[in-house]
Amino acid sequence: MNPGLIAQAAGLFAVTNIDDILILALFFAQGAGHRRATRNITTGQYLGFAAILAVAAAAAFGATFLPAGAVPYLGLLPLALGVKAAVRTWQHRNDTDEEQSTGNSGPKVMEVAAVTLANGGDNIGVYVPVFATAGIGGMAVHVTVFLLLVAVWVAAGRYFATRPAVAKALSRWGHVLLPAVLIGIGLLILIDGGAFGL
Repeated sequence: MNPGLIAQAAGLFAVTNIDDILILALFFAQGAGHRRATRNITTGQYLGFAAILAVAAAAAFGATFLPAGAVPYLGLLPLALGVKAAVRTWQHRNDTDEEQSTGNSGPKVMEVAAVTLANGGDNIGVYVPVFATAGIGGMAVHVTVFLLLVAVWVAAGRYFATRPAVAKALSRWGHVLLPAVLIGIGLLILIDGGAFGL
């Protein structure tokens, strides 16, 4: 394998997915104390990222499953999930910490996948020309490196969520931060993409 190509793929992944670490940390904070949280977050992250790679690879070969004009509307996914989380937070605003943790079932696989796909939707536009020019072998290297680095990103999100100072802040404010971040991501995707003429 070409070390330069591996480094290029790693750099491309890091640059296009740096914001995912914060989102993953928030998901891990939401899932604190839940037995399946790590599995659900990891599975959801892989499903969402696999969808991004599948669309980018297909587009690189000329089959476009997702028209360019539809990409900005992916912002509706995190926006809807953020509003749902905000409503849940508002409904349980007077609950004690113990009641909140009992009522919180932790992150669900498809929620994590939807946020990953929506947040990475703009990455498709970056990955398509890279995949198209890299050829089959180069694309295989990129995909392999990306999938390995997804595990590193999940581990980093979990690491940050379990640091005492970060964990304390996330346990206190995570229920407010997660909806705010999801709504913010959704609005940014919609606005940056020009959805609804924004």
